[in-house]
Amino acid sequence: MTDGSRGRLIAFEGIDGCGKSTQARVLASRLGALLTFEPGATPLGNQLRGLLLDAGLPPLTDRAEALLMAADRAQHVAEVVVPALDGGNWVVTDRFSGSTLAYQGYGRGLDLGELARLVDWATAGLHPDLTVLIEVPTDMAGTRLPGGRHDRFEALGADFHQRVADGFHRLAADDPESWTVVDGTGSVDDVSESVWSVVRERLGVPTGD
Repeated sequence: MTDGSRGRLIAFEGIDGCGKSTQARVLASRLGALLTFEPGATPLGNQLRGLLLDAGLPPLTDRAEALLMAADRAQHVAEVVVPALDGGNWVVTDRFSGSTLAYQGYGRGLDLGELARLVDWATAGLHPDLTVLIEVPTDMAGTRLPGGRHDRFEALGADFHQRVADGFHRLAADDPESWTVVDGTGSVDDVSESVWSVVRERLGVPTGD
């Protein structure tokens, strides 16, 4: 984004249980930014979230899953993200485009080129100014998930989650100018300080801070 009056978009990515949701909340509070998430941040998205995550519903085909994710993101961008950015606000989102490439691409095995075009179309070309990958081993992430019933993605096997983790790592390695990798194995405070350091280095802070 070249217009200095426009806000910045920071996306947090990572496997389930990596701690990205906590870190997104901490950073948004520290920046005075709008905190949002995917899927489900809009009324339409909330309905789509149920279809996507409820393990009790009939299974989705991989392509249907990707299309529902794209629909959620298109509504999220139009209704929440772009208005905030255009108003000069910074936005921190818990998941964005990287999740589609990691989960539906590397995890499900759908064509990455096709998914990238779908993502770009759904966001009308909007990309995060910075994507923060919170990286932890898959076995550690599994211990952080709450007990009881897991959602459709959390319930998938270890092999799937390892493919997703490897996919996130590959996405970050292939685009180091837009992505940064933060070790998520430390305490919440230690990880948040690492995130804060890289955000300040890459983007600075909102005007007036």
